[in-house]
Amino acid sequence: MVQGVLWILLGLLLWPEPGTASMPLLMDSVIQALAELEQKAPATNTSYVISARLLSAQSSGPHNHLHHFLLGAQSLNTDKLDTYTLSPGLQFLTKEVAQHAVRGGQEYGVVLAPDGSTVAVEPLLVGLEAGLQGHRVINLPLDSTDAPQDVEATAPDTEPNIPDVIATSSGLGDSSPGVTSTDVEANPLDAITSFLDVPTSLSNAKTKSPTTIDSLLAVIVAENLGMTFIQGPQIQSHPGLGAEGCWDQLSAPRTFTLLDPKASVLTMAFLNGALDGALLGYYLSQTPEPRPPLSSLLSQYYGAGVAGHPGLRSNFRRQNGAALTSATTLAQQVWRALALLQKLRPIHPQLQDMSQEQLAQVATYATQEFTEVFLGCPAIHPRCRWGAEPYRGSPTPLKLPLGFLYVHHTYIPASPCTDLVRCAASMRSMQRFHQNTHGWDDIGYSFVVGSDGYVYEGRGWHWVGAHTRGHNTRGFGVAFVGNYTAALPTEAALRTVRDLLPRCAVRAGLLRPDYALLGHRQLVRTHCPGDALFRLLSTWPHFSATVKPRTERSRREPPTLILEATDL
Repeated sequence: MVQGVLWILLGLLLWPEPGTASMPLLMDSVIQALAELEQKAPATNTSYVISARLLSAQSSGPHNHLHHFLLGAQSLNTDKLDTYTLSPGLQFLTKEVAQHAVRGGQEYGVVLAPDGSTVAVEPLLVGLEAGLQGHRVINLPLDSTDAPQDVEATAPDTEPNIPDVIATSSGLGDSSPGVTSTDVEANPLDAITSFLDVPTSLSNAKTKSPTTIDSLLAVIVAENLGMTFIQGPQIQSHPGLGAEGCWDQLSAPRTFTLLDPKASVLTMAFLNGALDGALLGYYLSQTPEPRPPLSSLLSQYYGAGVAGHPGLRSNFRRQNGAALTSATTLAQQVWRALALLQKLRPIHPQLQDMSQEQLAQVATYATQEFTEVFLGCPAIHPRCRWGAEPYRGSPTPLKLPLGFLYVHHTYIPASPCTDLVRCAASMRSMQRFHQNTHGWDDIGYSFVVGSDGYVYEGRGWHWVGAHTRGHNTRGFGVAFVGNYTAALPTEAALRTVRDLLPRCAVRAGLLRPDYALLGHRQLVRTHCPGDALFRLLSTWPHFSATVKPRTERSRREPPTLILEATDL
């Protein structure tokens, strides 16, 4: 049933009814389309194997050929789609999200998820397709070859034309052990994080071409990651990896504009969709029949967590992605994808004269950027995602890199925020309090950390804040949402401030490598960041105990903030 539904949905991406008003570009709308198809599609379609070619059928090139080779190729009998026609609004929606693209500073084929992240639908669906086929390690051709020709899918039991498969339902490496169905049912997160293999060096790339490839990683991440970092025989220094953007509105989003006009196709939305596709693809590959309906799986993943496990949800995709595979293993798959593209005709012009050593260098560098810039850094929601009001006046630029990181707690709101709705409401209330009551130009903090897995941008990396009186030009002010006088933030939130945020700031040249970490109370007479949290801070790396509190000014905890009903 699951494979048949996804196959039909991908086919409908190509044949929507013209002239129909679309649904909002929300993940909930995509889930609604899947649920509608699941109600209409008969169980006899379960043996249909989906072709990823459908997601890029209106384009041509090596991208198509790689999908053909790894996942098989089919052509649709369009007569069979009539029975499963979606309602007009959903049908037009599927057309809009069929293909991911970046043009003219805008990003297409993306939707807004409930956690506030923007997700490219194409790599997500490709991951689901590859997972439904089962994890496969595929033999690469020894010489140049044409991609498989399309095979028309005219019956439910039609099988695609696929290359040799030497392993099924294994982990990321050829020798990884499988995961039993009992393990999957007990904890789906364990089924994903067990896919670690023994790293193999790329040092033999000088003389030996790769012979196998992981089909799931290749079609979702490896190909796009490798090709983005190739510019002729040279490696691009930085192709705008992980660019964020803003929706025209959050309640019924229609247009997504990138904040970096020079962004590559590896935007934050694409990386989110690719990582979600990989995680859910591996989960599906290890889940025995009958598999859960895709609409239910996506609702759980973009909600409270798959099978009731809050760790396996979109909020924590980066942490789960980092546990999914090692950097060395991913570099191997990027190299193997580039080597395969070099053998599939027509050969991509940028790959024609590159040696295996050059391909391996690209793969290593691309993987390093991906793991350090994306997987190794916290997810930061931009100001537009929480509904920030404009800055009042002209912001003062910081002189980077800075030497200090000042830690706060918000005190009020006292309760941690655990979802986008609450965290965004807290941000708006704090900004309103800081601007209207204190008369400041903006929310005071540089960044605010929620308990939902996200960091929220305040004044950001480049503008002087209003968080630590007398020291705002010297350091960044980072606040945990909540009152931590007696309790502590979540471990995920603590790790963000202790490890991820400063490490990425140092790498980007925003924070000095020898930076000092201080609690607010060490510089201003205040109880902030709370007794319990401050005791923990004093055990962290980079904590400095040599600074004495300022006595020139006194400062009590801020008065109570009132969260208006309109914020919730």
